[in-house]
Amino acid sequence: QVQLVESGGGLVQAGGSLRLSCAGSGRSFSSSPMGWFRQAPGKEREFVSGISWSGSGTDYADSVKGRFTISRDNAKNMVNLQMNSLKPEDTAVYYCAADGPYDALATFRRDSHNYWGQGTQVTVSS
Repeated sequence: QVQLVESGGGLVQAGGSLRLSCAGSGRSFSSSPMGWFRQAPGKEREFVSGISWSGSGTDYADSVKGRFTISRDNAKNMVNLQMNSLKPEDTAVYYCAADGPYDALATFRRDSHNYWGQGTQVTVSS
């Protein structure tokens, strides 16, 4: 059973911070690009951030640059997303995703991925 499980979502005031975590199980994701997408009510799922298998490369959507930071801990089979200066428009369900071993980070912005988590709700009040 291969799974990605997100945690850390919740309700926060505008300008506040949250830290999301994604824990993998059933296989090692230490050689795979990983990252985050989000989907707001009535809107399509959109790319948020990705990180290469080694952690040496990162990618961010323009809407979150300078506010969000992605990181990973391969020893724990986890990826994290530190979200600062949160805005009401960040409100969405956030999904963790992973690709195959050694897949390129440059392709991670696509909506197609090998594995998806169940999602965690982030709500930012105005």
